[in-house]
Amino acid sequence: MPTYHVEMMEGRTIEQKKKLVEAITRVSVEILGGQPESVDILITDIKRENWATGGKLWSEPRD
Repeated sequence: MPTYHVEMMEGRTIEQKKKLVEAITRVSVEILGGQPESVDILITDIKRENWATGGKLWSEPRD
């Protein structure tokens, strides 16, 4: 079964992460088959100062 790597900016609550991994696991089992226990999900929280889009750090003010 799959291993998912989820990278997102920090700030989500444990409850939001719990719902996310439950949904990813459910959909994986529905589409790919297998058992929920075989789905691995790794969540990496990234500080806004370590993420940039369009040449601008997300820790900087946005227009």
